[in-house]
Amino acid sequence: MPDKINFTSSLKSLRELTTEQYNVLYQVTRLLNAPEMHERLIEEALDLVVSGINAERGLFVRYLDKSNDFQVIAAQNVLKEQMKDVSHFSSGVLQEVISKREACLYHDVQNDPHISQFESIQIQQIKSIIGVPVFYGEAIWGVILVDSIKNRQEFTDENMEFLHFFSSLISLGLNRIEHLEKLQTENLQLRNQLEAYQNIPQMIGESAAMKKFSAMIHRVAQTNATVLITGESGTGKDLAARAIHTLSQRKDQSYIAQFCGSIPDTLLESELFGYKKGAFTGATTDKKGLFEVADNGTFFLDEIADISMALQAKLLRVIENQEIIRLGATEFKKVDVRLIAATNKNLKELSKTGHFREDLFYRLNVFPIKIPSLRERSGDIALLARFFIQKHSKSNITLSTEALKTLESYNWPGNVRQLENTIQRALILCDSDKIYNEHIVIEDEDKKFDEYGGTLRELEKQILLKRLDKFNGNRTHTAESLGVSVRWIQKQLKKFEENES
Repeated sequence: MPDKINFTSSLKSLRELTTEQYNVLYQVTRLLNAPEMHERLIEEALDLVVSGINAERGLFVRYLDKSNDFQVIAAQNVLKEQMKDVSHFSSGVLQEVISKREACLYHDVQNDPHISQFESIQIQQIKSIIGVPVFYGEAIWGVILVDSIKNRQEFTDENMEFLHFFSSLISLGLNRIEHLEKLQTENLQLRNQLEAYQNIPQMIGESAAMKKFSAMIHRVAQTNATVLITGESGTGKDLAARAIHTLSQRKDQSYIAQFCGSIPDTLLESELFGYKKGAFTGATTDKKGLFEVADNGTFFLDEIADISMALQAKLLRVIENQEIIRLGATEFKKVDVRLIAATNKNLKELSKTGHFREDLFYRLNVFPIKIPSLRERSGDIALLARFFIQKHSKSNITLSTEALKTLESYNWPGNVRQLENTIQRALILCDSDKIYNEHIVIEDEDKKFDEYGGTLRELEKQILLKRLDKFNGNRTHTAESLGVSVRWIQKQLKKFEENES
């Protein structure tokens, strides 16, 4: 769509406008510059223009290209019943403006053989008429039509130029409104996207892998499809499941999560499906299962690969028929549940070896999502580290460059969960406003920590004494290497002595 509108012909006649006409155009410009150019404003603007050229009636119509018809947008000095039908005006002139794509001026209609034959001209006794197109880009959006009836004045070329300028103002207004509507639409989309991304609980990351993953989360969240989330331990499969629920149309309904690993079969079955009173020893009352609790909401089954083959068969029935039966009951109950399952195992391989039902695998695998490991999104480590520092510390603590390099160079077999634990440990060891490399306990030191089996206080003592030994008891150098003050070292040594005594 062109950005510029041709004002050459309109501006040429501006020098010849009267003060009254200048005032009219000024008022029109103010009206059409309102935030929304609705019909009432157009009617007011049309009224000013009709008065400005001393016309009898004024009409502003929208041209409907597909049906080659017209829709009245605004009119002046016209009865309400006449506004519904353009036949009360000169539809022939309207069509002529459309076909010629230019303004038409008829000074003396009754004596013009070309136009006097039009039926509406004779019925309405029109004396003089002007029709001016309103362009929207290259297309004709509508037509402005003014006429003079009976013994009123004949319109002049100056009157037509005046209408040309009014038409140009309308065109500008249409372009401005289109631009505003486009901006509003884009802003709404951006707000929705921002709200959506903000509603993904603790899913932090700007890497390409994370953006691709987030896009899949947003896409599947808008459906009711069953989702199978796969990925290594510690990647945040539970957060992904909750994100799908939060972004879905079920967000105001229940979200139920159940861990399926290392739970006895009978206990898990009663949790999932519930039971009737007397179903087994200790069943003194009826109890709803989690599928019933999650009705109309989302049910997340974590570590789905760990459930028994018998429970797999019952789960398959729920997915296929959307119905459950409590232990000890005889009647099935319908449930409307969006199912999300997760595992760190290869269900396809397990189904091939007979350790997982193949039919259940295909029912779960409607929309598979693999969460990238932290190794695949190492560019997010800095963001995640800062997030966990803010999460677990009230102080304004930062990471040193060396500490960040250490974090980014590690392969993180435990993924995000391991990174969070490492940051928590560093915050405990850190006694200043910055985490240094010495506070990052991973790899060999992490193994020593796990093997040590002592308290954090004892570990802190061990690290400090080893560092003092390394610098031959020089407290200044020890303090610099640990990123702490000499005074802090003195206080710790004093505490160690007091505890020993």
